[in-house]
Amino acid sequence: MKKIYLLDAYALIYRAYYALIRSPRINSKGQNTSAIFGFVNTLEDLLKKENPDYVGIAFDPAGGTFRHEAYPAYKAQREATPEDIKASVPIIKEIIRAYRIPILEVPGFEADDVIGTLALQAAEQGLEVHLVTPDKDYAQLVKPGIFMRRPKHGGGGLETLGPKEVCEKYGIERTEQVIDLLGLMGDTADNIPGCPGVGEKTAAKLISQFGSIDHLLETTSELKGALKKKVEENAEQIRFSKFLVTIKTDVPISLDLKQLERTQADKNLLRPIFENLEFRQFIKKMDE
Repeated sequence: MKKIYLLDAYALIYRAYYALIRSPRINSKGQNTSAIFGFVNTLEDLLKKENPDYVGIAFDPAGGTFRHEAYPAYKAQREATPEDIKASVPIIKEIIRAYRIPILEVPGFEADDVIGTLALQAAEQGLEVHLVTPDKDYAQLVKPGIFMRRPKHGGGGLETLGPKEVCEKYGIERTEQVIDLLGLMGDTADNIPGCPGVGEKTAAKLISQFGSIDHLLETTSELKGALKKKVEENAEQIRFSKFLVTIKTDVPISLDLKQLERTQADKNLLRPIFENLEFRQFIKKMDE
């Protein structure tokens, strides 16, 4: 079975940058190359160890998305993107093009929506799908044939989460219940409110008992005390939170396997970029 790997660029870039925040990589020009180095390291590791047949890398578009339109406070509490990351993104895109890997971007939709849409299309065509990201939201997309792959801390390849691992991790019966779980507990990273006072354990217990947010809100009479009051008073907020955490799988983009087919990197383009960044380790690997 052929394998397709879809990477969430910004999730991997941020992870790489903050992994080296205490001892950043600074070259002789004073340029912080932590995000670029970490991203390239993950990409190189993936290409060599996983040997994908198809690869695509998704970016969030410039400007807002449909979630920002529906909820202006979406991600509003986040600190501004560090200048070093802003400066790194155009270089990372240049490197991706030199690797001859397509950049996937759709105005109005986040990278996870683009990846979710292409993942289902790829699975329908009989491909084994791997979603490369540290973002827990992707767990809702996992099903037979679709796996979440999280970079391990300190390098060392990718952790694999299939349906069994996701259900065990969150204490649920079906992976799509991740949506209900996140809708109830909210997400401080994205400023999604959820139900006040309901954390992961309580959310998992409620989803285990009621199966879904919809059924929970239809049968709140079965709840008691403070929890009953919280859920009933915040019913609309819970429904809206579920909408915000749901990854769209009908983004206007079509899977183009010819475009995503893995090819050799263009070393003539890659070498001067690596030389300018002073990535001697990657130049040596490329020459070998």
